[in-house]
Amino acid sequence: MMNQVAKAWNFVFDHELSPLRHIPDIAVRHYVFQALALMWAVAFSVAIGSYTFLALSILGHTVLIAAAAITVATYTAAVKKPQMFRGIQGRRENGEHD
Repeated sequence: MMNQVAKAWNFVFDHELSPLRHIPDIAVRHYVFQALALMWAVAFSVAIGSYTFLALSILGHTVLIAAAAITVATYTAAVKKPQMFRGIQGRRENGEHD
């Protein structure tokens, strides 16, 4: 297993073993390797950042969905059981009293 890991590592990171060995100019080969390294660093940073903020996103969406569900439940209760809201004091129109 260690041998396989070492071979895979060398295939990617050794410029004389990787497919980059076919680029004749070592400076260009190095530049291409550095560009690939930057690309992978950015890709992992974006991925880890999105995983980090995933929990916050889930929490935010849960709050929004809960607010919508409470609104629907309140509207449904107002239509089907308006007496539930009798105990709530509010402005009365036209001098109405209980």
